[in-house]
Amino acid sequence: MRRKLVAGNWKMHKNIAEAKAFAAEFIDLLDNKRDNVDVLICAPFTQLAALKEALKDSGVMVGAQNCHFEDEGAFTGEISVGMLEELGMDFCIVGHSERRQYFAESDETCNKKLHKLFETSIRPILCVGESLEEREAEKQFEIVGNQVKADLDGLKADQVSQVVIAYEPIWAIGTGLTASKEQANEMCAYIRQTVGQLFGEEVAEKILIQYGGSVKPNNASELLNMSDIDGALVGGASEKSDSFIQIVNY
Repeated sequence: MRRKLVAGNWKMHKNIAEAKAFAAEFIDLLDNKRDNVDVLICAPFTQLAALKEALKDSGVMVGAQNCHFEDEGAFTGEISVGMLEELGMDFCIVGHSERRQYFAESDETCNKKLHKLFETSIRPILCVGESLEEREAEKQFEIVGNQVKADLDGLKADQVSQVVIAYEPIWAIGTGLTASKEQANEMCAYIRQTVGQLFGEEVAEKILIQYGGSVKPNNASELLNMSDIDGALVGGASEKSDSFIQIVNY
């Protein structure tokens, strides 16, 4: 049985003091006996070292929100996977829709980042998803399927089994809209089927596929109880310890 992964994505929120305060509050609320869910927080670069230290004995993992696909060079403002590895990062988000929309992230750059991350022990969370226009045109499966194929191109089966894929319909991110549990599960099942066709059924059964898009305490249980949804990538609701813990403990 696949173990759930609930990941918070703080986006561009919190300073170091606020991150430390969150960690202290969250640890107090956390049940360390949890045996069927892993917990991850993906924070801005400036907070990663402090957050890693604050959460070091809690079992809560820490991840970055982005990386570059080169080891070093004249890439002002970018962070390499080696720099993230030095900080002890557990995960790194790749291809979030906001990166694709605002910073020209493409399937090609996502693919390069995935390959680079697999030179380290940092596991990637690959985000895929369709726009409202694409869903209304009934192209959602074509769009997401093409993303999965392009982003995972050239990876080995054992690497793909370590990728976490987060299905985040763009129309449900930060909008308050949420895909129905049936819509979310249908797409996660389709992603699993696509992975199976590309890399084999054993990999498809192992790979974790999350749902993300306005996940909140009041909808977490119905989403996370679906057959092909293996966790959640949580935005706004992960910024407060009391709401995030409700999703973890759904």
